[in-house]
Amino acid sequence: MKKTEQPKYGRILLKLSGEALGGQARVGISPEAVQDMAGQIREVRELGVQVVVVVGGGNIFRGLSGIERATGDYMGMLATVINALALQDALEKLGVATRVQSAITMAQVAETFIRRRAVRHLEKGRVVIFGGGTGNPYFSTDTAAALRANEIGAEVILKATKVDGIYDRDPLKNPGARRYSQITYAEALQKQLKVMDSTAFSLCMDNRMPIIVFDFFRAHNLKRVVLGELVGTVVKG
Repeated sequence: MKKTEQPKYGRILLKLSGEALGGQARVGISPEAVQDMAGQIREVRELGVQVVVVVGGGNIFRGLSGIERATGDYMGMLATVINALALQDALEKLGVATRVQSAITMAQVAETFIRRRAVRHLEKGRVVIFGGGTGNPYFSTDTAAALRANEIGAEVILKATKVDGIYDRDPLKNPGARRYSQITYAEALQKQLKVMDSTAFSLCMDNRMPIIVFDFFRAHNLKRVVLGELVGTVVKG
């Protein structure tokens, strides 16, 4: 390892939206998008960083009118497992040992989430992908990411987005929007900046879990973040 490539973090949680797996269309699973994700994760893994991933399911299921909320949420959780398996396949094709753990028991396709087992996988150099959300309805995959990051002792949550950080206004609609390089939890709440949903954000704030929001779709950006470069927006106390 080069001296200039000493990672800042030893254990990270990467939060990926389901739409990201859908590529430009943001629906279904794009093989090219998943391969790109796997390549970026492998880059970081080769630095010796322990990586866990939480994936969303919005590319497959976004809810349907007429379906009871809890049932719809369980359907969404199953979608995240499909995405987790797709990412696992792409990683293993690149030679990266990977395990999928699900909050919903489905022994034929994934391990059941056990915190100690997940940590042991990380210690053995495997990437761990968490599917199934929290296993409970009414909670988002953002909340699952915040929960798992604290459970497994991650040093930071890296929230992958399409924009290069947090802005005071929507940069796609307001060319003059200002990007924050760093912001506190209190400031994010006061300014009503939607970093994560309120439950996930509160969990991070209460446990002083830093969040970095960054553009995952720029080549090698994940590696740059892990190396400590000033990429995206850091949210911390």
